Amino acid sequence: MPGAMTSVSKPTVMGAVRDSSHVSATNSPTMSTSTDSTDAQLDKSVTALESGNKAASTQALQAGIAGLEASAPKTSFKDKILSQVGKLKALLPLITGGGIGVGGLRSAVGLAKMASNAGKLEGIMSAGSLLGKAGSITSGLSGISGGLSALGGGAQSSGQSLITSALGSIGKLDQGGLAAKAAEPVVKTQVSSVLNFVKGAL
Repeated sequence: MPGAMTSVSKPTVMGAVRDSSHVSATNSPTMSTSTDSTDAQLDKSVTALESGNKAASTQALQAGIAGLEASAPKTSFKDKILSQVGKLKALLPLITGGGIGVGGLRSAVGLAKMASNAGKLEGIMSAGSLLGKAGSITSGLSGISGGLSALGGGAQSSGQSLITSALGSIGKLDQGGLAAKAAEPVVKTQVSSVLNFVKGAL
């Protein structure tokens, strides 16, 4: 009987090893959604403060900050992302103490989203072909667009104009064939213009 127990325990251990390999393999796709979930937490902090729930606003902002820190890509936007993180951290005690209004928080969150989504886009651009990536690129541009109001004035309209031009071409990336290949260099140029704008604005 002891021998039978030993033979049973070995497959159990092997199963555990196999399970862990599956877990690590499935973690990587979630990386692509980290920016979206971080944006959602940052937006939640604003809506919570609008409704007067300072505790929920603080909690959501903390989660958003953690997401920004964890996903800050190793691109030329990393320092800009972490700079915005520092500014958001400084707002945490102000939310609790009533030292910042919704408008101020929305502006700070908008700038942070601009930086993080620009980093996301630069990562996509540097990874190679853009074919089939229209959804990810559109998501990144939308995140940047959402923060433009924090800039205001001519900078806001200039940035929106660049984003609108890029969005007009991105859909072709998923069409396949010659249309997609022809659109790729155009999209790369347009997205690069957006990223250069963000670098200058932040």
